Amino acid sequence: MTSTILIVDDTPTNLDVISETLSDAGFKVAIATSGERALQQIDRRPPDLILLDVMMPGIDGFETCQRIKATPYQDIPVIFMTALSDTDSKVRALELGAVDYITKPFQEREVLARVKTHLQLRQLTQNLARQVAQKATELQASQLQLIQHEKMSALGQLVAGVAHEINNPLGFVSNNVFTTQRGLQDLLEHLQLYQSHAPAEEIEAHADEIDLDFLLADLPKTLEAMQVGCDRIESLSKSLRTFSRSDSDQPTAFNLHEGIDSTLLILKHRLKANQHRPEIEVVCNYGELPPVRCYAGQLNQVFMNILANAIDAIEVRDATHPGRIEIYTCSNGDTIEIRIQDNGIGMSELVKQKVFEHLFTTKEVGKGTGLGMTIAHQIIVEKHQGSIAINSAPGQGTEFILNIPCSI
Repeated sequence: MTSTILIVDDTPTNLDVISETLSDAGFKVAIATSGERALQQIDRRPPDLILLDVMMPGIDGFETCQRIKATPYQDIPVIFMTALSDTDSKVRALELGAVDYITKPFQEREVLARVKTHLQLRQLTQNLARQVAQKATELQASQLQLIQHEKMSALGQLVAGVAHEINNPLGFVSNNVFTTQRGLQDLLEHLQLYQSHAPAEEIEAHADEIDLDFLLADLPKTLEAMQVGCDRIESLSKSLRTFSRSDSDQPTAFNLHEGIDSTLLILKHRLKANQHRPEIEVVCNYGELPPVRCYAGQLNQVFMNILANAIDAIEVRDATHPGRIEIYTCSNGDTIEIRIQDNGIGMSELVKQKVFEHLFTTKEVGKGTGLGMTIAHQIIVEKHQGSIAINSAPGQGTEFILNIPCSI
């Protein structure tokens, strides 16, 4: 179904440019020229996303956003578009519930990329909510509450990963659009001199003025780098779709390697080096696996829990200790074996015995729910008739061994 974008802006030029860009991209576009009219339109026909200007007659964008967040439509993503670029304005916008902030003059590709990203995030949130609701009829009340809690934890990991991973390529593309446009304009002006049969001296002088040799060498490199950034965003988008696959009533064929890879991409920001430790190395030794009939979304949640815990265990070790996660997969006849091993702090025998117990956690208060591994065990053992085992010792790291039937 085509998404509807509501543009709230009192400047006709801005409305025309953004409307055309979004319409060309296949979106339905609605327009409001004031905050009051926007609220009326939202009440009559709620959009899927709102692009909101700050400086408008009547109530401004901040007040409009605040009123939207006080209505039943508070989950509609709001992206501010304004010439105000100071930190206080940005902070205020985010505190009011906006999901993003675009500074004018904006680039059309940047607006389009951010709109697509936040629509995907909203769809992902809705999919997760629907999965939770579906399980409500299958589980007891206590189990339902547990899954709801952990789904939100997984969503938090995912959103954090997306925010970090999309920032660099999107920022690079956005920052280079202006330079590329200027270079193309110089080339067009130079071409027009040829077309108008200008004197050779004038053409040569213009070539020196625009540094033609450098421009011809640099522009293809810039365009190629921008394409790499766009490819990165597309790859992240594909990983989001893979990770957030909705489960049907029946298991479906799934490539487990795609599930693991999408989870690693979403967690990539946590693997990078920071001020406390070097980068965590991930080594994937994949065997030849057939497609597995399974509940893909639930298995991705298991991968997320185990890998996130592995990163946590590595981060608690000595900061000089190089972190490493190794993932092995192989096919054992009718069963798939997945081994996920880290060189973190490891577990004592007592912790190993309790790790799958309801609400058990070794993390500080507020940093762990004690639900993740309980759900992982439930998904592997009860939902997929498989097994999950642990090899670990204090200071020696931890290895999780998952065995999943090829068909359930």
